[in-house]
Amino acid sequence: MTGAEIAVGYVFAWLVRKAKRVGERADTEVDRSLDAGMSRLHDLVSSRLGDDPALTRASEEAEQELLEPTERTRRRLTDSLEDAAERDPGFAQELEKLVEELQAATAAAPGVGGVVAAVGGTAVGGNVGIRAEGGSAAAVTMGDVTIGSSPRPRQPGPAQG
Repeated sequence: MTGAEIAVGYVFAWLVRKAKRVGERADTEVDRSLDAGMSRLHDLVSSRLGDDPALTRASEEAEQELLEPTERTRRRLTDSLEDAAERDPGFAQELEKLVEELQAATAAAPGVGGVVAAVGGTAVGGNVGIRAEGGSAAAVTMGDVTIGSSPRPRQPGPAQG
């Protein structure tokens, strides 16, 4: 079941939206459509998994305002969905159908285009060309980089050992 991981992402997004709903409203038709689709997916998943600890934990993490579930919660929820889908082909079909509908709606959303970035990530909705020349380094995002040797290597001081 390849759609389980995608479904987990949509279910978590629905939980986050629900947690943030206080004072916020969707103003465009696309937002309402996505919200309705995520709500249907959440209803399907929660009716099938019930009080599964992974779904409960995902809800708790959404209420903590995390932008995505922890890796452990994602794995557990994916496993629970895959297990449910293996046991119930009707559930598997409905899950796949809803995931496909949500993917299509997300791709059609203005300014969204299916691009998602995690915390601290960079989202790109088109082609990116990155090139390094002349012994340099290049990346979309990059931390501190040293190429070659430093002109004045720092010697450890008393506090540095």
